[in-house]
Formats: sequence, structure tokens, C-alpha cells
Amino acid sequence: MAFQQALSGLNSATKAIDSTSNNIANANTVGFKASTTNFGDVYAASLNGSGASQVGIGVNIASIQQQFTQGNITSTNNPLDISINGTGFFRMDQDGATTYARNGQFHLDKNGFVVNDQAMRLTGYRAQAGIIVPSSPQPLQISASDLAPQATGLNASSVFNGVKANLNLDSRQTVPALPWVDGGIAGGLAAFTPDPQTYNYSTALSIYDTLGNAQTMTYYFRKTANAGEWDVYANVDGTTNQNITPGGGPIGTLTFGPTGTITAGSPMNVSVNMLGVMQSLGQPTGNGALAVQSFPVDFAGTTQFGSAFGTNRLEQDGYAAGNLVGLSVGSDGIIQGRYSNGQTFAQGQIVLANFTNPNGLQALGNNQWSETSVSGPALVGAPNTSNLGVLSSSTVEESNVDLTAELVKLITQQRSYQANAQSIKTQDQLLQTLVNLR
Repeated sequence: MAFQQALSGLNSATKAIDSTSNNIANANTVGFKASTTNFGDVYAASLNGSGASQVGIGVNIASIQQQFTQGNITSTNNPLDISINGTGFFRMDQDGATTYARNGQFHLDKNGFVVNDQAMRLTGYRAQAGIIVPSSPQPLQISASDLAPQATGLNASSVFNGVKANLNLDSRQTVPALPWVDGGIAGGLAAFTPDPQTYNYSTALSIYDTLGNAQTMTYYFRKTANAGEWDVYANVDGTTNQNITPGGGPIGTLTFGPTGTITAGSPMNVSVNMLGVMQSLGQPTGNGALAVQSFPVDFAGTTQFGSAFGTNRLEQDGYAAGNLVGLSVGSDGIIQGRYSNGQTFAQGQIVLANFTNPNGLQALGNNQWSETSVSGPALVGAPNTSNLGVLSSSTVEESNVDLTAELVKLITQQRSYQANAQSIKTQDQLLQTLVNLR
């Protein structure tokens, strides 16, 4: 019987060495998960049961299980290198076949799909007009198209609409020495520069027409004879203020209370005659943009304190056209496109999958696993939801192989192999002794 026992020990030790050697070989494989070999003893079946003196007949491999513990996170220079910190797997697609991986080394193929080194496509939720729409996961494709321009005041998806201005107007100012001078009739004056003696302060920002062309809109603030009251005038690209409605006079009046906070006059609804602006600049037919553009000018938060004039905030919701210059991936898996006009635009969201029993997954090689009845169905969701991990861009997850521990295990398994070989040698010597009996 010792021959059979020792032979099973040799076979098991060989498989354990194979498993350990595979771990060592993949110590530098990104996303690799180390395997451990579990042994089980073997006893012969008996018709009348087993006695207290029963001797086993060897050992077998009970299972080889992968250890899905977290590997170290290492930084890289590729924004599409993505690591998972926590549980979960990337969901990959290859011609309709779904596999799962921890290796997050991705890049773009010629069609803009996010793929790994085996040309498998990363899946997730696609974006529509920059909005993530959770649905059945699909291969993620990055659009190389230019980002369309957005006209000021016409951005329905913006957190605000039109122009926002937050300033402080010095309450110590007096009425300007000269009265405000009208800028002339619409389209009839190529340039309009108000006399600085007709207003107290001015500030300007760019606004955008429907083709993404930038025009400079300047605001002039004139103290009135009434306490806490300021008239606001405006023009665009230094052309006649008749191109703005309300025109000629102020576009509105800001009123402040005794504590310096605004009490009336905001927001101011204005319309800009873009065609008139172009005509004033010598383009009789304009540039093809929307002829008249309307939007609010919101002065919420503006104050009138006894301190120097200052512009605290001045922004608007339009922008010019832009082309894609880079990508970034957030911890929530949203892939953001960065554009030359300073805008960001969601291109999609990576999803993760988890399993009730990850050890039931079938290893396919190339750091890929497939679902089985033992693993249970894939539980798919966005990163950092439920029990799914978070993502980190420009990083990869190293192999979780502990090289020192694997080398020690290899020595132990080698000694086990030698000991089983010694059992065979001892049994052989006993048989030789029996053969030599006379």
C-alpha cells in the first residue's frame, strides 16, 4: 500500500509545485490573483465500516483556489490604466461573449472603443448628450467629434442660464460729472466708447453666439442721485448700445438696502441684436448666427459696501466649439472628455461586476474569468455602489503574489516530494528484504 500512498503524494506535490511555480511566473502580471493548493486525505471504503485502526491510502488535490485579495496599486502615465480598489471585476465584451477581468490596462482602438491588450471591449453605461443613462452595459466608445458650441443663455443643461455677476459697488461714490451719452441708432455707429466721466465703474466678459463666436459684452455702472441706486448700461464689442434691448438707456437699475445688500433690479432680462453688432462691425449680412439672442443677467449677491469696487464673480454659460484633447476617469467610473474650449463632457461610465462566489469563476487565461453556475450570476453596478470598489485612473493593480512566501512554499513542497520519494525507496527496500528471504 505504501507505493500507492507515496505515488499519490508525489502527484499531489507535483501539482502543488506547478501551482506555486505559476504564481511565481506571474508575480509581475497586472491583476493576477495567486492560487493556493488544498489537499485532502483518502481512505478506502469498507463494506462493514471503518475501524479505529484504519490507515489512509494517500492524498489528493481537494481544490486549487485563487485568492482574490487586493494587490498593490501602482501609478502609470496612461489615463486609461484603471485599477479597482476593492471588490469587483471589469466587464469585458468580445463579439458578444462576456468575460471578467481585474487587469485594467486599457487603450483606444481605431474605432474609439476602450479595449484591453486582447482587443476585448470594456463595457459600461453610455452617455447621451453628456448625461449618463444607466441601461444594459454596452461597449464604451469615445467620440472624437468636436464639441458643438453653446450660445450664452441657451444652455438648457447648465446649472445656471445666461450671465452671473457678483460685485461690490462702492457706496461712497457720487453721481458722475457728465450725463450718460446714448450710443446712436442700431447699426449706425461702428464704435461706441462711453466717456469715463459718465459712469463710475465697468467690467466685461465674453458671450457666445449660436456659432460659438465670442463677443465682448461690457457693463457700465453709474451712480444715480438716489441713495443706494445704480443704473446699469451695456454694449457688445464696443458697438452702439442700441444693439441691446432695453437700449439707449440703462438695461436696468440695481437698488440696495441700508445694509448694502441688493433689494431690487436683478435679474435683468436683455436681448442682444447679434446681426446689428455684426453690421456695426462692417459685416452687413452678419455671420449666420441667430440674429437676436436673449438671456438674463443675474446680479445676485452683489453688494454696495463702503469699500473699493471689486468683481468677485463674472461668468456665463456659453462656450466655443472644442476638440477632444484628453480623457480622465473618476472614482465613480465616469469617463470625462476634456476639450480645447475648457469644457468637460461625459463619454460614458464604466461598470463593475461582482459574484457571490468568485472562486467559482472559470479561469480563461489572460487574466480573464467567465461566469459559471458555481460562481452565481454577475451582480452589475456602478463603482462605489453596493459592495463594489472604487476606480483609480492612471494606476494599475499589481499581482497579489507574495514572492517570498511563494519561494518558501516551493521549498516545502520540494521537501514533500522528496519525502514521498523516500517512502517509495523504503517500501522497495522492504520488498527486497522479503525477496531475499530463504
